[in-house]
Formats: sequence, structure tokens, C-alpha cells
Amino acid sequence: MADTEIQAILELLSALFISGRTGILMLFLVAAAVIDSRSHRIPNWLVLSGALYAIVYNTLVPLWPNGTILFPLAGLALGLALFLPIYLLRAMGAGDVKLLAMVGAFIGPGAVWQAALASLIVGGFLAILYVLFKGTARRLYRNLSSIFRMSVADAMTGTLPSFRVSTAVSAGRLPYGIAIALGTISFLVLHQLAFI
Repeated sequence: MADTEIQAILELLSALFISGRTGILMLFLVAAAVIDSRSHRIPNWLVLSGALYAIVYNTLVPLWPNGTILFPLAGLALGLALFLPIYLLRAMGAGDVKLLAMVGAFIGPGAVWQAALASLIVGGFLAILYVLFKGTARRLYRNLSSIFRMSVADAMTGTLPSFRVSTAVSAGRLPYGIAIALGTISFLVLHQLAFI
């Protein structure tokens, strides 16, 4: 790789990190990941202040000419809607859902689904590492096979399947704020470098 190519990549990345939109978003994401890793909670004050900043910033400094407040609000709504079903299945916390909604307020509806997909991919990878590191892979396998058997039995009897597992036999809780932060930041970097 030539020096000019490296210089161009560094300029693109520096523009991403010093931006009032993406740079501030990454700061909020890092804060959420650190807090979530320590307390297994993402505070409402963090996602609310991030969402408010994003709405005001995107309204005052729109990405496109004639941009309106609808851009961050649509991103917020889509971000909320994307992870809400996972929360309803009790596979994710409410703070994680609100964190993706905040991401949507920053990057808008056109990009939030890509950030969500990247977060799910990173989350899957981290979950595998987590159960291997904690030594709970067998418990995870037993839980998944139990859920599958119960769901098949419920479906055959015509009742609504329950996907809940007792916390006493859980394989562990991954602080998903880390996956959302890593996934979103990875998406932003790859998008800035025109890989996606």
C-alpha cells in the first residue's frame, strides 16, 4: 500500500472520529459499553441525552440540503422497532433496545438497520466467545435443545410456545451494549472506507 493510500485512509478515519455526528456517537457507544460491562445496565440518562443530542444536531446540521427533524426521528423509531421483538422474547434488555434507537437518531433510518445487523453479527461472535470463556457451552446447548423440544411440543398441541429459560439454568448474560458498540463502530468505519 502506497503512502498516499495510507494517508487517504487516515484522513477518512480522522473525519469519522472528529465529526460532531459520528465522533460523538462513538463516545456515547463506548460509555454505554463500559457501563453495561460493569453493571449489566445501560442507563436511561445516557441513551436519552444521546438521542436528544442526535435529534438537535441532525436538525441543525442535516446530512442533506432540506433535511428535517424527520431524519433522526425516523432513525430512532426504526432502531427501536428492530430490536423490540428480541426484547419481547426476553433475549435482550430494554437498555439495548433504547441504545439502538439512539444509534438510529444519529445515523438515520437508512443506516440503522445495517448497524443493527452488524451488532447482531458481533453479538453472535461475542456470545460464542462468552460461553466458551465461562465454560457454559454445555449448559447453553441443553437450554437450546430444551427450548426447541418444548416449542415443538407446544406447537403440536396448539398452544403458544414459550422461549423462556429460568435464570437459574442460564448460560450467562452477555452485556449486549458491547456488541452494539462494536457492531455500530465497525459499520461506521467500513462505511467510511467504502467497503459497505
